[in-house]
Amino acid sequence: MLRTVLLTLGVLCLLGALGVLLTSQGLHALPWLLYGALVLGAGVAFESWRYKRIGPKRIEAHWQDTGERFVDPETGVITAVYFDPRTAERHYVAQDGPR
Repeated sequence: MLRTVLLTLGVLCLLGALGVLLTSQGLHALPWLLYGALVLGAGVAFESWRYKRIGPKRIEAHWQDTGERFVDPETGVITAVYFDPRTAERHYVAQDGPR
């Protein structure tokens, strides 16, 4: 939901920048509109890349349990965090049942 709102705001910034270019009015706002679109787009892309969905219950043997646990706000399931020392990647694994 939030991702959709942010992407919509980014597209609106781009459309506003296009409107400024086509009408040649308010050219002082053009850098701010483009900057806003860039920041919103980059933020959504980073969030999508950095925060992964919760994966299956089984993991490969080289993954290490970090001891971190949290309740997933979307599902209400307790989630464990595992770490791959070779790639520094984190993996989120759902534990049994909701909290």
